[in-house]
Amino acid sequence: MAQTHYVPSDQVHYAWDVGNDPVLSIDSGDTIVVHTRDVSDNQIGPQSQSETIASLDWSRVYPLAGPVEVRGAQPGDTLAVEVLDLHTQGWGWTAIIPGLGLLSEDFSEPYLRLFDLTGGDVAHLREDIAIPIDPFLGTMGVCPAGAREQPVMPPGTFGGNLDTRQLTRGATLYLPVQVDGALFSCGDAHAAQGDGEVCVTGLESPMYAALRLSVEKGRPIPAPQYVTRGPLTPRVDRGGWYATTGVGPDLYAGAQEAVRAMIDHLAGTRGLSPEDAYVLSSLCVDLRISEIVDAGQYVVSALLPLAVLR
Repeated sequence: MAQTHYVPSDQVHYAWDVGNDPVLSIDSGDTIVVHTRDVSDNQIGPQSQSETIASLDWSRVYPLAGPVEVRGAQPGDTLAVEVLDLHTQGWGWTAIIPGLGLLSEDFSEPYLRLFDLTGGDVAHLREDIAIPIDPFLGTMGVCPAGAREQPVMPPGTFGGNLDTRQLTRGATLYLPVQVDGALFSCGDAHAAQGDGEVCVTGLESPMYAALRLSVEKGRPIPAPQYVTRGPLTPRVDRGGWYATTGVGPDLYAGAQEAVRAMIDHLAGTRGLSPEDAYVLSSLCVDLRISEIVDAGQYVVSALLPLAVLR
């Protein structure tokens, strides 16, 4: 009979490592309940200011809950992670961090925005800008084969820091098992994020999560795969979209051009500062590859859901 287990909240790790001892051992089909810390490991709090960014201890960034051993999981299997439930813990933050993000050359100073998440199903950047709260775990992964003090960022074929905002309640993530027991870990929860997380942070938040872990024996997959509960953007589909584009031979440069144009648009039409426009882009603007078949000239779109504007 499947059981529910509670992951110890006082035990975290900060790197992928085959030497990390499991905090739990469970059977396939069991559920784990976890309370994850925010990505700063509580270094940023509800009263913090932008100056806090400069003093972050980066050895404490990306605290992960786990690892959880799933008995019977072996390389060549797939671990199915069903997202049963997610709840924020009442507050969150988004920051511009010097040296990081899609437009790091444009934003050289730290900037921090705090959000109250207790007022309903939206977070307000301003009274007339309401960002839908749609929480997910930014990091879910199995331990990479042979990992020794491997940083949580970037992600890999094992999963990890995927920052895939579609992995909300009802979604299932499939991960290729690389070590015996899978050694699953999670953390880096976001209350909201656009596709791209362009300023390098989503709406970072401590989170409650319930996940069911099941082993699919003898099903190898090359990299993470997932299935969603339904429409990709159900919270904003009632409104239209405003899009800016970047066109050229480099998709990364095209994404930069599209987001720069979106920042200019938001500053010009809504009176936002460049910093707040960049933050809003990270939280609800979706980057899309609109066209990649014309040799040397590719189109990246940045799509703003008009439903967030009141």
